[in-house]
Amino acid sequence: MQIYNSLKRRKEEFEPLDPGRVGMYACGVTVYDLCHIGHARSLVVFDVIFRYLRYRGFEVTFVRNFTDIDDKIINRSNERGISWKELADKYIEEFYVDMDRLGLLRPTVEPRATEHIGEIIDLVRRLEEKGLAYEVDGDVYYRLEAFKGYGRLSGKNVADLLSGARVEVDDRKESPLDFALWKKSKPGEPSWPSPWGEGRPGWHIECSAMSQKYLGETFDIHGGGKDLIFPHHENEIAQSEGASGKPLARFWVHNGFVNIDQEKMSKSLGNFLTIRELLSEVHPEILRFFVISSHYRSPIDFSRENVAAAAAGLERLYQSLERLAGAAGPAPAAQACALDERLAAWRKAFVEAMDDDFNSAAAVAVLFEASREINRWLDEDRVAAGEAARVMAVFRELGGVLGLFGEEPAAFLKGASGSPGADEPAEAEIEALIAERTAARAARNWAEADRIRDLLAERGIVLKDSAAGTTWQRRRG
Repeated sequence: MQIYNSLKRRKEEFEPLDPGRVGMYACGVTVYDLCHIGHARSLVVFDVIFRYLRYRGFEVTFVRNFTDIDDKIINRSNERGISWKELADKYIEEFYVDMDRLGLLRPTVEPRATEHIGEIIDLVRRLEEKGLAYEVDGDVYYRLEAFKGYGRLSGKNVADLLSGARVEVDDRKESPLDFALWKKSKPGEPSWPSPWGEGRPGWHIECSAMSQKYLGETFDIHGGGKDLIFPHHENEIAQSEGASGKPLARFWVHNGFVNIDQEKMSKSLGNFLTIRELLSEVHPEILRFFVISSHYRSPIDFSRENVAAAAAGLERLYQSLERLAGAAGPAPAAQACALDERLAAWRKAFVEAMDDDFNSAAAVAVLFEASREINRWLDEDRVAAGEAARVMAVFRELGGVLGLFGEEPAAFLKGASGSPGADEPAEAEIEALIAERTAARAARNWAEADRIRDLLAERGIVLKDSAAGTTWQRRRG
């Protein structure tokens, strides 16, 4: 297995520190608002990595945190006239609503920063004892220039950072690059007792403390979006390695950015999309499929056209499953051996794709190739009912590693898992119109039959006629 290591800027062979076991930490969300499409990408990426490592037989301890105390949380709670904890609890609940719909597995541990104040204080004290931190009027800062090797992950040079630093309003800091480990509380703010007085942790120190508690001073994989490389992950390295003297993570894994219609997503541009908004229009599995259809390190462009293409692709895969469910061909006994070889070949190709830096795009291509084979076998009546069940099991197995095929094919293709849009007919209305069309066809009233088909098509319903009757599905994306 090869993984691209952001720290070394190259792929490296992956062997965990503890044979058969993997420790992985992924930075979670700050819970002051609903998650957006950028969060969705990172969360789905590391969910797939988690699933795949387990599929390959590793025992995985996956830690993904919640930042539940932060300036944004405090400001938002003040705006709404509620406590910071009430706000954080609300958005943690909302987070699970979105993640459950996206089909994310729960990590092994999901720590909250505020439940680890003791560990955070202990880590800050260790840094202070080593001369890497200093206190000024209740605030504690990291003495960045005392840590040799700062900038290894991001490629940034301390001298360049200093020359480009803006004039600091707070001249109490020894250097404008020094960052807060502990913040003195202001009147009315949440606070915890510490050796430096009442205060709360800085953002970066939270992840250092939580990752060390659950995974040790050195662990296998640390991940997050590319936007976290600097300063967050760079500062985590400085804190954790400054305290322990050991490497923090052996592999640093970062997913690429999400653009909206080829522009960077931002509230100021008016193209800021929450997961909740997207899922009101797009089936959750289509959104997931859209994300994994690109390599995790590549940027992806969210557009209606690209999502529609993902929807069409996922439908093709589900259609193969639906056809398998109805297979009853008289496949000869000699077919069994050849079928076993093909199923083994699918698994091999899938593992080779994912072993190459979790290349989910290549793994999806394996599913499409398998789908084409399935359809060819079915077209030629080469798959008996018993064999179809075996084929379906392997196809679902591989899709399941990517978090796909969570529904029965007929339900997915009809769109039964989600509510129809405002202009889409309900299922009962669709069935009634199909019955009218069937009667019109029986009466050879082709104009009326075509009118009903066109009416349904305009409202997003696609009809398929066969000897067994007429079936339908919602056009997605």
